[in-house]
Amino acid sequence: MTLLDEFVAGVSRDVDAKLDALIPEAGVRPTRLHEAIRWSVFAGGKRIRPAILIAVGESFGAERIKLVTAAAALEMIHTYSLIHDDLPAMDDDELRRGKATCHVQFGEATAILAGDVLQTLAFKSIADDTSINGDTRLKLISLIADSSGTPNGMVSGQQLDLDAEKQELSIGQIAEIHRQKTGALITAAAVSGALIGSAKETEIEAIRKYSESLGLLFQITDDLLDITQETSILGKTAGKDVASEKATYPAHFGIEKTRAMAASIREAAIGSLGALDRDTELLKQIVDFVFGRTK
Repeated sequence: MTLLDEFVAGVSRDVDAKLDALIPEAGVRPTRLHEAIRWSVFAGGKRIRPAILIAVGESFGAERIKLVTAAAALEMIHTYSLIHDDLPAMDDDELRRGKATCHVQFGEATAILAGDVLQTLAFKSIADDTSINGDTRLKLISLIADSSGTPNGMVSGQQLDLDAEKQELSIGQIAEIHRQKTGALITAAAVSGALIGSAKETEIEAIRKYSESLGLLFQITDDLLDITQETSILGKTAGKDVASEKATYPAHFGIEKTRAMAASIREAAIGSLGALDRDTELLKQIVDFVFGRTK
């Protein structure tokens, strides 16, 4: 195993244990709702956002015990967004992480409620985390709320993405959708780690630039995988972007030019780390992992 493989395996173990402790057991009433939440949260996600948060935090000397709750909270926010994204009113998907989507398994109403619970539980978890000081908790809650909602966060990006279907967009408009829909929460993860690690303002700015490039890179590679991989590999329905006529980099530039752009964004992400007098090897490996994703 590589350094990154070992790190991600450890993050997944620690974050899953924290999620298990924070989320009510499936047998707790209302049982159907808690079964649906656990079905989605423990469906085998890659835990990329928690890994970014913890990697950044530890690079600034933060102990994992002070990072894991915020990392779990970010995963709850991410999972709630996937549950709602898969609904018939949005992307209408039947497969997620190789399993039936939440609304297919438990019904649309329960799926909506499962997402609602995960969103509110994420913020409660951070508010209740006494391992970090109150001022930092307030900053985390504000940061994640901004990155999750509107006018420049994940929910805003989802609306822009829906509005853009079957439309001709400029590259700037496509980039804006990507920055909000995917990049905002990735940036929140990285900056959260820096805040918990008591990073200086100049260091936080470097991490912000790094994570903004990383978030854009993640969505571009996701767009490429949608048209170059099969459903059995992705664990979700391939070809959905083309079928829905979504605004993506491959649709605008073609596959080869998009790959070249991804390579340039990879260099920008790694270059941003040069401003930090820290051990950033793991952060560089995360960039290469995202760039080289096959699923």
